[in-house]
Amino acid sequence: MVIVSISLSEESAEALEDIQRRFGLKGRSEAVRRSINAAKAEAQMIEEMEGTVEGVLIVVKKDHSDPWVNIIQAKHESDIKTQLHSHLKDHKCLEVMVISGEAHNISSMLKEIHSTGKADYVTFVKS
Repeated sequence: MVIVSISLSEESAEALEDIQRRFGLKGRSEAVRRSINAAKAEAQMIEEMEGTVEGVLIVVKKDHSDPWVNIIQAKHESDIKTQLHSHLKDHKCLEVMVISGEAHNISSMLKEIHSTGKADYVTFVKS
């Protein structure tokens, strides 16, 4: 096994310990491996989409005054069939989008959202 040293924010370290506790894992390394496997599965799903793809995209963004989601939505407006925006506590926002489009367009949108690093939560539920 390879040993990798990483630096985490206090919040991320607490989240890692929370993952370990909630899943009853033996240590933080197990929590990191589980998190990597979850991210890998999501990345694989995005890469393997084909044809017309439909589903629901849920995003919680950190700062409602930052327009980054709006910019991505404008680029992909033809694929967004329904959109819901709701303000949450601590100046966060919830974006729920029903999307339908060609796999390469949906994949591009998901990659853009993930690459910003500005979302607290992103999940795509493919129908």
